[in-house]
Amino acid sequence: MDELTLREVESNAIPNMVAQLRKGFDSGKTREKSFRVKQLRRLFDMLEEQEDKIMEAGYRDLRKCKHEMVLTEFLSLKGEIRNAINHLDQWMQPEHVKKDLANLINTLSVRREPLGVICIFSAWNYPVILLLQPLAAAIAAGNAVLLKPSDLAIHTSNLFLDLIPQYLDKECYAVAAGGIPLSQAVLKEKFDHILYTGSSPVGKIVMKAAAEHLTPVTLELGGKNPCIVDQSANLKVAGKRIAWGKYTNAGQTCLAPDYVLCQKSIKDELVEHIKAAVKQFYGEDPKESKDFGRIINSRHFDRIEALLKGRDNLTLGGETDKDDLYIAPTIITDVELKDAIMDEENEIFGPILPIVVVDDLDKAIEFINKREKPLALYAFTSDSAAKEKITTRTSSGGLSFNDVMVHFAVLTLPFGGVGNSGQGAYHGKFGFDAFSHKKACYSTFPAMTEPLMKIRYPPYTDRNINIAKSLLIPKEKSGSNWMSNVFLTIAAAVVLAALLHFLGYSLY
Repeated sequence: MDELTLREVESNAIPNMVAQLRKGFDSGKTREKSFRVKQLRRLFDMLEEQEDKIMEAGYRDLRKCKHEMVLTEFLSLKGEIRNAINHLDQWMQPEHVKKDLANLINTLSVRREPLGVICIFSAWNYPVILLLQPLAAAIAAGNAVLLKPSDLAIHTSNLFLDLIPQYLDKECYAVAAGGIPLSQAVLKEKFDHILYTGSSPVGKIVMKAAAEHLTPVTLELGGKNPCIVDQSANLKVAGKRIAWGKYTNAGQTCLAPDYVLCQKSIKDELVEHIKAAVKQFYGEDPKESKDFGRIINSRHFDRIEALLKGRDNLTLGGETDKDDLYIAPTIITDVELKDAIMDEENEIFGPILPIVVVDDLDKAIEFINKREKPLALYAFTSDSAAKEKITTRTSSGGLSFNDVMVHFAVLTLPFGGVGNSGQGAYHGKFGFDAFSHKKACYSTFPAMTEPLMKIRYPPYTDRNINIAKSLLIPKEKSGSNWMSNVFLTIAAAVVLAALLHFLGYSLY
């Protein structure tokens, strides 16, 4: 918000930074559980010990108040770190898999190993959690990491340029701060995984650059998140939760409801509840509220303000002040589906909420399905049939009934998009897996298995092929219960013993 110069790393320093991280990873220390836990604890310590400085940076970048930062950034982030520490031993254990008849005496497992050097591109709207939450997952998985904070959140970027090397191992974790030229230099390097949070157009640039090195990517993108409200919903609660989700961080949230779809019969009442919630949250004049944020910069301010030009259907708000980067919480009613603000390339990403009237749930679903798949879909309803219809007939990164955005904070749920809203997911164990390679491990006992496994060798015979079929093609199940599973296990053991005996191998 206030003037400050972004401290940038020189672009020509990036190859050496990545090489140093590669050297740190190759040393093997990031693979050790004790090292991972120590780094996670240091990350937690940084949040505890430097909370005031981090809060100040968030306020200066986005006018975020302390309580909003605690709720939307610190709590989930600290939960992520502690969750990783508490479960790391379990996550690192080999995962033993089910065996078929041919592998009853073999050892089969999936081992998760670190990918290597990870690059994390963060977004400006939540500059703390979107940088450090994937970092925690990458540390837990045993990787070295290059962090690229957003250059738009200048104060936060400058702060982490200092704090990260103070708290984390300098050989394994580094910060590359800078603008577009710096990002371009970073994308020329070979990484073992890239996680990018931001817009779909830039996500395509990242994916194209990653393809040059066949580097896998996790893309956390945006989109226009629909919010359906039907006649069975608790409209008072819906209004309050929609208002909270839409106007938190001045609407600059990738998970915020972008627009509301409802029937005409409930529109006016729903709008009144949203207006009442805004007044409850921010008072008569949101501009004077310490809890209402500001737009990140003048370019984004101009983009959002342009959506309001020439409109006479503003039911709430509409006031703007470019000098203060303030745009009031705004509701636009009677918005047509063909309105420019509903264009799927026009993610609002600001405190403007269009209310669109549809005939029924089927029409709402039809409209949603004609567009790109959103990062989140919200629906307020108490009708179980409606819930089932929305669940089975729509596709989105996440789906929440009777609430908005809070699924982000549930560490046992994956967070990620689908289609144009992203690919891949993280949070909790899903983050650990995202930054791990799942290595298939097979170990056999030649003396015991060779009599059976020799059926694969030439010269081939019909007899051996028939034995292979019986081993490798399971019978189609008509049902399953614990008794049948026990029976099948015993039968498989008997069959295996019989086959070994038939092939001339004695178990005694």
